[in-house]
Amino acid sequence: MSSNGWKTALTRRLIAPAIALAIITPFGAHEFFKPEMARAAVAAPAPAAAALDENSVSALLSLDKAMETLAARVTPAIVNVTVTSKTKVDLSSEGMPDGLPEGIQGFGQFFGHPMQPQNRVVHGLGSGVFISPDGYIVTNNHVVDGATDIRVTMSDRRILQAKLIGADPLTDLAVIKVNGNDFPSVPLGDSTKLHPGQTVLAFGNPLGFRFTVTRGIVSALNRANPDSSDPRKPGQFIQTDAAINQGNSGGPLVDARGEVIGINTFLISPSGAFAGMGFAIPTQIVKPTVDKLIRYGKVRHSYMGIGISDVTPENSKFFQMTKASGAVITQVEPNAPGAKAGLRVGDVITKVDGHEVSDAGELQVEIGQKQPGEKVELQVMRDGKNLTLPVTVEEFGKGKGSDEEGVSTPEGKARWGIGLGDLNSEIRAQVQAPDDVHGAVVARVQPGSPADNAGLAAGDVIQSVNRKPMQSAADVKAALSKIPNGEDALVLIWSQGGSTFRVMHSGDHS
Repeated sequence: MSSNGWKTALTRRLIAPAIALAIITPFGAHEFFKPEMARAAVAAPAPAAAALDENSVSALLSLDKAMETLAARVTPAIVNVTVTSKTKVDLSSEGMPDGLPEGIQGFGQFFGHPMQPQNRVVHGLGSGVFISPDGYIVTNNHVVDGATDIRVTMSDRRILQAKLIGADPLTDLAVIKVNGNDFPSVPLGDSTKLHPGQTVLAFGNPLGFRFTVTRGIVSALNRANPDSSDPRKPGQFIQTDAAINQGNSGGPLVDARGEVIGINTFLISPSGAFAGMGFAIPTQIVKPTVDKLIRYGKVRHSYMGIGISDVTPENSKFFQMTKASGAVITQVEPNAPGAKAGLRVGDVITKVDGHEVSDAGELQVEIGQKQPGEKVELQVMRDGKNLTLPVTVEEFGKGKGSDEEGVSTPEGKARWGIGLGDLNSEIRAQVQAPDDVHGAVVARVQPGSPADNAGLAAGDVIQSVNRKPMQSAADVKAALSKIPNGEDALVLIWSQGGSTFRVMHSGDHS
């Protein structure tokens, strides 16, 4: 083969693979880069819709700005309160599981060395708020009760030693103080001007989460004292749906003006966690209590020695009241100020020193803020007649008959369907009724009966029927049997240490 022929053949052989490679390379490149191109297409979605124009949501933005300003103003005045206290612990049974049979003792007693109760250090946590630039802080009594050491943490992380100025268990308020000046503080507002629906913010340290702010509204006002163990404690609580949890105690409830209108104190929940019902002590109670704690270190509460409950739409006609307002007397303690002034069970107190009283809680607050020894003028409705009775209040906790100033809220409706027995000495001891309680003891209540609907229970004592005192079961039976069909009955019930009027609506049971 000539040289030209060989070159031609070689050229042909080189050109063919080159052409084939040229054809394959773009195809391979396409196959190689195709996933990347697909991924690039997926990673670049269409642009989202534009945000709303500020003009269309200007009201919401203004509200947000206002809340931010309010929170920024109040938060520096909030403190985290940490307390250390000591409690007695019985070490003779320390570490023993529950439910052991009787006779199984702790290790100390087992070896013949009874162990004495020992002090155990306990730590607690709550909230507080500066009410003055010179270091006075308001919190709850139950936050600092029994404390041997109190420290507060400020929002700038400073930790300061605090001392207890005074505490009042009845109102669950306390004042502590730190040394220094120019502390951020917030003013106390007027809770009497609140209305349901107003915006409020709750500040505090719930569950250890420091300086938390929650927002809600005033859900209701003048809520009664829910603590049945001590009916003397004042109510008038502010109810709010601003979240309040453990650790919020002692923190402020603040209105839109940045004023404290309440001190957060408890919540009601079946689980123990917030369920939309938090409660705060109103400043109408906080202000005078705090003033006295700062001045005297304690509060001297006044009392009249009476039990009271609300006048309601269903019982008002029995007291010849044209409207359901005022506080009806359910109990008068012997030798107490109310008894000395001539107050009687069934009297309705409508005014104190010319100021109208809307319910039992308001009356209790009014009297509690008077100075012991002060004379007050009561407007009383008795059997349809207006009376003016002066009463000189005395200091609660001193003197005979100072056990009660109880507010009891009427519960449920009422009617017959009950079994009665005489209140003899044995029954009296069982139900723990005092000697001055007379009438008939409720032995049983028929399920579903009007009495059952009323909340009457075995162990209750019926003291009067239609405001006529009863001495025995026969008296009660006779009085109830004389009430015409279709008419209601008013009964005065003693139960668990207090008395309250119940309206028993006429029904089919007898």
